[in-house]
Amino acid sequence: MNLSDPKDLASLLEAFLLAAGKPMSLERMAELFEETERPSSTLLRKALEVLDKSCKGRAFELKEVASGYRLQVRERFSPWVGRLWEERPQRYSRALLETLVLIAYRQPITRGEIEDVRGVAVNSQIVKTLLEREWIRVVGHRDVPGRPAMFATTRQFLDHFNLKSLDELPPLAVLREMEPEPLPDVEEAPVPEALQARADLEAAEQEPREQTSFRSLLMELDNMETGLKTDFQDLPDESETEPEDESESLAEQAPRDY
Repeated sequence: MNLSDPKDLASLLEAFLLAAGKPMSLERMAELFEETERPSSTLLRKALEVLDKSCKGRAFELKEVASGYRLQVRERFSPWVGRLWEERPQRYSRALLETLVLIAYRQPITRGEIEDVRGVAVNSQIVKTLLEREWIRVVGHRDVPGRPAMFATTRQFLDHFNLKSLDELPPLAVLREMEPEPLPDVEEAPVPEALQARADLEAAEQEPREQTSFRSLLMELDNMETGLKTDFQDLPDESETEPEDESESLAEQAPRDY
């Protein structure tokens, strides 16, 4: 095999990506070669271009995401390919998706700030789920009483949604168009007395709080979208930074107009 030939190298890179089963960066690909045979970054990119062209008209494509390059089935085949797995794709609640939208478009953001925009408390299970899926991470703490954690998205979030960077997030206007129109009002069915009494009791014990509609949430974010997108990959891990220094630096970076 002639590793200086982009065509031969493209075949080898295809083998790497098929075997890896996850995105690979150029740096990681280069590490798989001996120093004496290691291709340059320029040659690797040319080989990837050859590989991309060879995928034309086939069921899979070469896709560049935040973590690198990967081979994946084209989206139009997903309804059929999904039948290979007996388990149904996990469906996420509206509350989880709204929370994720807020973090993605307004990061870094605290749980309290999310609650202020949505108008309801954020269930702890939602934050736990997003952290376990590694779609969000804690990037620091807001320099206010209680020092609440600030959340931002991760490379895994970008990889999952087929994005190379946050700049590729759809405009909020597009998301607003995707929201279904509210159903027309219909006459409410009578509620059993016992159920109504229980609901009234629970309502009396809780302070009333108006919940923001998803459309209103997107409109509010729309006004804040410019200049708020960043990967936050350059922030140090908290375990490697003294709390005093980190709180000062993050306090300077964090927006103050929430």
